[in-house]
Amino acid sequence: MSDLRTVFAEIRNWSWRGNARLSCATIAALAAVSVLVLASGCQRASLDARPKADISPGQLSMFSPLQALPAATGVEALKVDLGRRLYYDTHLSANNSTSCNSCHQLAKYGVDPGQAVSRGFDHKPGGRNSPTVYNSGLQFVQFWDGRAASLAAQASGPMMNPVEMGMPGTEAVLAYVHSNVNYVKQLKQAYPDQKNPVTMENVTDAIASFEGRLLTPARWDEYLKGNQQALSEDEKEGLRVYLRSGCASCHAGAGLGGNSYAKLGVFENWPDLKSDTGRMALTHQERDLMYFKVPLLRNVVQTGPWFHNGNVQTIDEAVRLMGKHQLGLDLTASEVTSIVAFLNSLTGPIPQSFIEPPSQQKVTARIDGLKREIDLRVNPGAERGE
Repeated sequence: MSDLRTVFAEIRNWSWRGNARLSCATIAALAAVSVLVLASGCQRASLDARPKADISPGQLSMFSPLQALPAATGVEALKVDLGRRLYYDTHLSANNSTSCNSCHQLAKYGVDPGQAVSRGFDHKPGGRNSPTVYNSGLQFVQFWDGRAASLAAQASGPMMNPVEMGMPGTEAVLAYVHSNVNYVKQLKQAYPDQKNPVTMENVTDAIASFEGRLLTPARWDEYLKGNQQALSEDEKEGLRVYLRSGCASCHAGAGLGGNSYAKLGVFENWPDLKSDTGRMALTHQERDLMYFKVPLLRNVVQTGPWFHNGNVQTIDEAVRLMGKHQLGLDLTASEVTSIVAFLNSLTGPIPQSFIEPPSQQKVTARIDGLKREIDLRVNPGAERGE
């Protein structure tokens, strides 16, 4: 039993260091050792000397509680309000039909509920499941493959993506923003030191300022802060199973994930190796085959369907598959139920002040004139018949 404690102590020591690939390799090796230990007769042993006792602070040291942010003030409040308006604005898509909220619905825990992949402005399906935007600022990179280093970098991608919002370029986005007197006024107020604040950098920065405040502290955070009554006995038992199974080797930290890459299919290959190669499609490196950013577990019970392809329809099945493919464990039905009970404690209330769509703003140009203006900005030669 002491060997098992040593294994998970090493996992806690290594999992969150800066080099994500080294830590994942270390985790895989340590996980393999843990399986051998389990096979030797400790398979149903608890990490706790007293299985029904409250989890010790040492076992919780790999997590950190999430704090709600104080209300924004001053210039930051102006940025957040502007970002909220832009987040809901369908005019940032090619045919005025799709907004950020279309695929990341704030009233539905920031996902496109029930959809394996979202459909964009021309009803074209996306390539991967739309991850939740809630708590996304806790992650070390954005997107499933980590191709955006920040929320601001992520914000511009969908606007110009041909199957998401379909704008032909940044010129088209800025032409619309320029035509909206309210946006121009808000940008000048939010970025008062800039002579020309109507820039793509400021548009995406405002959206990121808004998204960065979409935090959902839960009962789990109260438990981490010392309130032993914040979790039910079933949830505490689920936490014990979560810990002794090794889930926390990747899903720890403030977001319970989102701070490393990991190979999907450590102990057994994931079924769809050919349909999506993970980060390898971005880096073209064989070593990145089936590596994805580890998703957050906050609100995970509310954010199905699950995984990068949205092919898993129940949270119980998602947990079972993680045990099988990532940990080499055939979790029992009771263990799956316990882990899901714990995952329920990670659901936090949606910040109601942010999910009310802003009122439609009047645009100075008629829509035909606006489209003409955009066409001319994107293709200046059009006026001369070129």
